[in-house]
Parts: sequence; structure tokens; C-alpha cells
Amino acid sequence: MASSSIVTSYTSQWFPKKLPGANVAANRFKSSRVFFVQPRAAAASDSSVKALFFDCDGVLVDTEKDGHRVSFNQTFKEKGLDTVWDVELYGELLKIGGGKERMTHYFNQVGWPDAAPKDSAERKAFVASLHKRKTDLFMELIDTKELPLRPGVARLVDEALAKNIKVAVCSTSNEKAVSAIVNVLLGPLRARSISIFAGDVVPRKKPDPAIYTLAATSFQVEPSSCVVIEDSGIGLQAAKAAGMTCIVTKSVYTADENFDRADAVFDFIDFGIEFCESLVTSKVLS
Repeated sequence: MASSSIVTSYTSQWFPKKLPGANVAANRFKSSRVFFVQPRAAAASDSSVKALFFDCDGVLVDTEKDGHRVSFNQTFKEKGLDTVWDVELYGELLKIGGGKERMTHYFNQVGWPDAAPKDSAERKAFVASLHKRKTDLFMELIDTKELPLRPGVARLVDEALAKNIKVAVCSTSNEKAVSAIVNVLLGPLRARSISIFAGDVVPRKKPDPAIYTLAATSFQVEPSSCVVIEDSGIGLQAAKAAGMTCIVTKSVYTADENFDRADAVFDFIDFGIEFCESLVTSKVLS
């Protein structure tokens, strides 16, 4: 396969925008924390798709309601904070990309806990410590395999790798948590051929396109040859702003969001790599 190197219901619905033949619709990055697994001497792909990028939460696994939310609440309880995020509230908080940013936004809105420092720099460290514990709890949950892969994920990854298409997971979630999901649920063999761009590897999180731009730049591929699998409006915005084709697979929290700008929408990954190629090819021909 590849060597690893650290470089710093089920009714599917889709609406391609007129197939075929019609319009279907570097910043300076911090590189100290990107976990980049690069295949060794892979042959160049002759596919119209040169890279396939997956979001993590809600795309690979439906982690938000029974994974991240539960881990946040366990952390708050452990630290003696009078904070509980119920299902509805957490759905609103998901509009803020990134766990640390989510907590900061929440505390700024409702008031900081008595246990929190007053100094802004110390508050940042306080939030970081909460997030670290939350990540540890979340990883323990992943290790139990109680949260399974969503349907079609492993198959699509295998189809892409078989055609020498580069595959990456691009997420605002913590790098360790994303790596755990990929290694535990997709398995170590696949994981060695999947790159991970996550956490604070870029200074701005989705809906900013920075993480997708970084992934394309790292792979040395044109954005127009990349296909992104997302589940949320902010992820869709990031992918389109990066100039990439975006397929949305709706998740528990995002089913009612507006995905008009998506190139296709499914309930889950009920499509193959040939469908991804058809979307990219139709843009080239239009």
C-alpha cells in the first residue's frame, strides 16, 4: 500500500446540475500540526478526479449528536461546570466551526463559568484544556466502535484508491480525533493511504476554504480536479470557495439545510467514483 510520513430511509436523492455538458457548478498556512500520510510512488491517476476530500464528522461517521456532544457534556460535568448542551442547542452551535471556537462563542453569549479566568489569554488556555479532555473522551468512544462508519464510505474510498486518486480527510475537528476515526473505523491499511488535514493546521476554519486549498496545494492538484464530500452548509461554502466540486451527504443535524449550491445531494454515499468523475468531466466540457 503506502508508507506513512508526518509532514507537519435509505432513499437516495441527488440533483446534478444538468449532466452532461452544462455548468455543474497560496495563503501562508501553519504546517506544524498537519498529519500528512503520503502514498509511496503511486502511479499518476488517469481519472478526471485527482483528489477526493472527505469531511469527517457527519460524513465518515454521524458523530455530532451521540459523540462530540456527549463528550463535551461529560467534560463540563467533570470540571464542575453548570453547562449542558442538549440536542437542539448543539445543533445551533454547529454553525460555529471548530470545538474550541464553539465553546468560546457559547461562553461569550451566555457568560463565562465562575471557574474560568478573567484574562483573555488565560481563557484561551482554559478552553484548550476543556477541549483536550473532550477529545480524550471522544477517542475512547471511537475505540469502542459504538459509532459506525456511514454507509458507502469504505467502498468509495476503496474505489478512489484503486484508481490512484489521492484521498484525504479535511476537518476542523481535533487532529487526534480525526486520526482515530480513520485508523479505527476505516482500518490501518486504508489509513496508510489517507492524508489528514485537521485541527489548527490552517488559521481560518470552514466556511473559509483554507483547509481545502491547503490539501490541493499539498497534493499539487488543481482545485477543479478535486471532489469534496460534505454534510453541512459551512462545509459546502468552504468547498465551493476553494473552486471544487462538492457532493453533500445529509446528516442528522443538516438534513434541513439549504444545499442549492451543491453539485449533488444524497442521503448517504449511494454513488461511486464514476459519478464523481462525471461531475468533474461535465464542468470541463461545459
